[in-house]
Amino acid sequence: MMNRQMDIFRPIQQLADLITYRLFNITPHSYWGDTINFFIYDVVKIGVLLVVINYFMAFVRFYFPMKKVRDILTKRRWFGLDYLFAALLGVITPFCSCSSIPLFIGFIGAGIPFGVTFAFLISSPLINESSLYLFPAMFGMKITIIYNILGILISMLGGFIIQKLGMEKYIKPELLRFKTKKQVMQENGGSPLPLKELLVYFWKDGMSITKSVFPYVILGVGVGALIHGFVPAGLVEKYLAVKAWWTIPLATLLGAPLYANSVSVIPIMEALVKKGVPMGTALSFMTAIVTVSIPESMILKKVMKWQLLTAFFLITLIGIMIMGYTFNAIL
Repeated sequence: MMNRQMDIFRPIQQLADLITYRLFNITPHSYWGDTINFFIYDVVKIGVLLVVINYFMAFVRFYFPMKKVRDILTKRRWFGLDYLFAALLGVITPFCSCSSIPLFIGFIGAGIPFGVTFAFLISSPLINESSLYLFPAMFGMKITIIYNILGILISMLGGFIIQKLGMEKYIKPELLRFKTKKQVMQENGGSPLPLKELLVYFWKDGMSITKSVFPYVILGVGVGALIHGFVPAGLVEKYLAVKAWWTIPLATLLGAPLYANSVSVIPIMEALVKKGVPMGTALSFMTAIVTVSIPESMILKKVMKWQLLTAFFLITLIGIMIMGYTFNAIL
């Protein structure tokens, strides 16, 4: 397992280590050790995120005039600033592709414009905080700046295309249904709910989404854990070191099924570059791993229909390949 000391979820990692290596007495750094440790860590982390974010979004939906906010963001000309803010939010959130889904669900349920939420969903794993503090040390400031600018542009463009395609109808309708403060009061005879009952209402509202999604989290993370534990990191080296046009699509397709966060993948990318793999090819491999994955698709399938899921992955994969070709051209 890679070092996660700078991770804000370190207590969860410590819990996973305790259960895996002390309670289950599994050998550290073994195939099964890494698999089970990864599974416990990600299930607990994503579960906590689902509960906390969905509870908070239940509060937001109740008190904030989200329909007005949605109308303002949708109808006024923001010249792309809303997409930029969403992409920048993704930069500062320390989430992998699966961990960013709870916040994505919260944004959808709160009525945030459709394309804006997808800009966040792309940028959060692609250009999160690890790229800011690991990239300069490993690859220099020039590559760091170019990578982050390209990542933000790809996130914004991807969200914009999804919005223009009018694919909001392919989001599962239960995520778009929420009661306003006025509706809740009407159900209570026109009187506001006492604080205790209000807190219970927020909990039930948030948990209704959490319960429907969490089984898919377990399934998706289970697949990701097996990939993480049993797929050798050096398996793809001999295929990516060739300097040819087809290595970018190959690197992207090889990375897409895998699953890991950027903190654990960036050192692998550094090793690939030192062994002669072109920077753009290594970047395509890394960004495909952290941005799209089989576990992510399993979880997203619960919240969106296959038409939207296909469009999201195609747009993201094409953006990743553009990034790879760009780096190979300029370096």
